[in-house]
Amino acid sequence: MTHPHPTPSEASPPPLPDDLRTHLTPPARHWLEAALTEATHPAPAWELRLAEARRRCGPAHADAARVLILRAARPAPADLARVYQQGTADERRAVLHALPHLVPGPESLPLVEDALRTNDTRLLEAAVGPYAARHLTPHLWRHAVLKCLFTGVPVARVAQLATRAHGDAELARMLADFAAERTAAGRPVPEDLLHVLALTDPAAPPHATHGGTPHGKES
Repeated sequence: MTHPHPTPSEASPPPLPDDLRTHLTPPARHWLEAALTEATHPAPAWELRLAEARRRCGPAHADAARVLILRAARPAPADLARVYQQGTADERRAVLHALPHLVPGPESLPLVEDALRTNDTRLLEAAVGPYAARHLTPHLWRHAVLKCLFTGVPVARVAQLATRAHGDAELARMLADFAAERTAAGRPVPEDLLHVLALTDPAAPPHATHGGTPHGKES
């Protein structure tokens, strides 16, 4: 179900961003605009549109199209959870990217936690966006950063990295242990690890620019 009694602004589909509009073919643009309008109505058709997005918009733009459809549909957390649990990896990633726009509280953290248990790097990138930065506990957030380092996900994908890492002595200890393990095994220490370790220094600038969100925007 969608949120009841939407305001006029909520009932209007989000406009297509210029960078998406100019790259879609006319048929793809027409399909997406129709899908966004359809998504504002209380019907389940928007879920089918999520599945069609890759075929209609192409792989390069399917993620953005799915997020726009979810934002237009405004599904409740329970419906987001159902779409995530039943969806493909692409649809799960779209749900994670849409969470900051749709769920103000921590109700959808189980979806983030589930994604962080996988080794799908694209899903992990989506999981460490702004929603995780706002709501993950320090313990789980530290392990999310370590998971990125383990799997090779660039720490630049971690939203609010510098702010949350600043002065975090426990994260510094975990990173130092990880670095020591790699050194003992004769393996190089990732530059990303050294970067995050530097951010944990209480004297480091708390708002460094390295480390943000995918594509330079809130996911």
